Amino acid sequence: MADTEKEQQRAELHKTIWRIANDLRGSVDGWDFKSYVLGTLFYRFISENLSNFIRAEERKAGNPDFDYATLDDARAEFGRADTVAEKGFYILPSELFENVRRRAPRDPNLNETLERVFANIEGSAVGTGSEDDLKGLFDDFDVNSSKLGATVAKRNEKLVKLLDEIGNLPLGDFADNTIDLFGDAYEFLMQMYASSAGKSGGEYYTPQEVSELLARITVVGKTSVNKVYDPAVGSGSLLLKFAKVLGKENVRQGFYGQEINLTTYNLARINMFLHDVNYEKFDIALGDTLIDPAHWDDEPFEAIVSNPPYSIHWEGDANPLLINDPRFAPAGVLAPKSKADLAFTMHILSWLAVNGTAAIVEFPGVLYRGGAERKIRKYLIDNNYIDAVIQLPPDLFFGTTIATCIIVLKKSKTDNSVLFIDASAEFVRSGNKNKLTAENQQHVLDAFTARADQQYFATLVPNEQIGQNEYNIAVSSYVEKEDTREQVDIHELNAEIARIVARQQELRTSIDAIVADLEGTK
Repeated sequence: MADTEKEQQRAELHKTIWRIANDLRGSVDGWDFKSYVLGTLFYRFISENLSNFIRAEERKAGNPDFDYATLDDARAEFGRADTVAEKGFYILPSELFENVRRRAPRDPNLNETLERVFANIEGSAVGTGSEDDLKGLFDDFDVNSSKLGATVAKRNEKLVKLLDEIGNLPLGDFADNTIDLFGDAYEFLMQMYASSAGKSGGEYYTPQEVSELLARITVVGKTSVNKVYDPAVGSGSLLLKFAKVLGKENVRQGFYGQEINLTTYNLARINMFLHDVNYEKFDIALGDTLIDPAHWDDEPFEAIVSNPPYSIHWEGDANPLLINDPRFAPAGVLAPKSKADLAFTMHILSWLAVNGTAAIVEFPGVLYRGGAERKIRKYLIDNNYIDAVIQLPPDLFFGTTIATCIIVLKKSKTDNSVLFIDASAEFVRSGNKNKLTAENQQHVLDAFTARADQQYFATLVPNEQIGQNEYNIAVSSYVEKEDTREQVDIHELNAEIARIVARQQELRTSIDAIVADLEGTK
């Protein structure tokens, strides 16, 4: 499919989703209603995904007209074990999205039907390797919530409309390679709700173009990596950028992440399925990464990307065990209790592979603040772990206008310097936010790859010099700003002022003469 055709399809999809969300939202807050729209989208996706998988298997076996959706439930049971082993879940034909949707207008107990279907889908994975990946995925889809309507009839009316609208979305046929439209629909919904709600319930959304820049930085010069990781995974969009940048088959051992917020944790797992990442290829965990990290047995990771929550509180030195934790101990000091930013940085460094790269979005204060943070920066610089610091433009992120930066970490550098890049002007204004265009991203990547001085844009600074500057790693301390003010010739300016003063004197003399003349004629 041509790029322009895909863009048209995508624009049409976004328009339709926007209309659905506005039509159906009503009394339900946008951020809450996201769960219903995404839940229905997810239900449709896994139904079609499973049907197409079984149909393809049957066609391979010489049964070209096979249609799983029309199969009797009892006959479908024979394929359950094999399908769950392959796909991670099972849905009986009568419980597929298309069949439930078709019967929905005549089903007075639609809320109960959906509740049963969701429980059965989740139950199909119990006792198998995919149990943790499916567990609780429909928890936020409360079919009995008063937010959907005051009575069962009103709720069902809304659910029917929801099934119809999501069912009518032009998401293409799997065979057309447009499967990314499911993922794209998800991304658009997240972006739409993030922009209207800022951040809600601890949920942060990283704009797609920032996610893409982070992913591309970590894989410069590579066509594949062993596995990718995000310790504050959110909805998983950063991790999934690797599927677009490298192709998901080139993330050989899969996608790993951890998330502390339950709702967002569910969204991240749904997002994996919607991008057709099989359950065996992802491991998203629930919990506090800093205190109780879930992937000790999976590290190190070759590519790590993250946009951790900014300056959140954590236990720090109030927990006597943390200073001896192998992730934090090397720096000899813990990040302040009121600012966990560099605790995430130390965790990421600890789990980074020797041949790997990490790209982390940071708030600017971590670059220059004193105290414990200065000591951690000293450890990072003295051990040559900081590869680059990239200043981003202001107003890129939902919920804040602050200009953030990217810290790039490596364990195997070829020099003892840090590359500072000032990308603060690399943006276009789009709506009420700034946006990194493909050209902006490329400009940053080219400078990152070249690793050389570029006037007013990039400066390579020896670690020793950074040490002499109190381990301050703010980009503005090293990259000179271009003076775009108009150059003024002071001699010419003085001459012009003298001419103006002389002319003023002439005018005053003339005015005085006119006034004297007028007074004389009275």
